[in-house]
Amino acid sequence: MAQQASAGDRIDAALARIENAVLRRDAAANALAERHAVLRKRMAEAVTALDAVIAGEERG
Repeated sequence: MAQQASAGDRIDAALARIENAVLRRDAAANALAERHAVLRKRMAEAVTALDAVIAGEERG
């Protein structure tokens, strides 16, 4: 009977490790999505600024 409890404990521990890994992966994915959104915003601002410079050169 002790072996069955031991097997159950190992299963519980494995499930806990899997759940923790999923949580870490989700947190990493969320952080990546946030960094991507910031980068997209900065790139849009840079392109807008370059467009303004180009438009000024074409007029001048």
